[in-house]
Amino acid sequence: MNTTTSARIYTLGICISLAGFLPLGALAADTTPEPLPAPVAAAAQKPDRMAAARAAIKAKDWQKSIAELSLQAKEKPGNADTYNLLAYSLRKQATPDLPKAFEYYRLALKTDPKHKGAHEYIGEAYLMDKQPVKAAEHLASLKTICGNTACEEYQELAKSIAAYKAKK
Repeated sequence: MNTTTSARIYTLGICISLAGFLPLGALAADTTPEPLPAPVAAAAQKPDRMAAARAAIKAKDWQKSIAELSLQAKEKPGNADTYNLLAYSLRKQATPDLPKAFEYYRLALKTDPKHKGAHEYIGEAYLMDKQPVKAAEHLASLKTICGNTACEEYQELAKSIAAYKAKK
């Protein structure tokens, strides 16, 4: 065996050894992969519960807004807006469910301690529950969060507290 033949055998041996490291897909050039399913838009599959809930709130359909927001809270937990609007709907219905409303307001504020809407609305709920001192605490929180008394949430809660005091 001459040097050229030895070199060819050596080279062939290296190639065969390296072939074991190639991915199998590279060896099956005639195999076409299965086509991937076309992506389905998530919005087309799931309804926009927040939009439906906001429309129900605007129409004062509290049962529908509670149903939509309850599903939204289960499907996408951890959203302060969802918890806040759910609590709002619970306290606005004909027979307010204040204990549950407080539970969801607290959850909204735990999720986002600076949620202005939740501070305003829990303050109003405390007035409904005849706890003006707690309402005033949330008014003070709003002043800190807003940096002044000019934000809408502060002004609305301040009006509610003033009206509550005027009735007493």
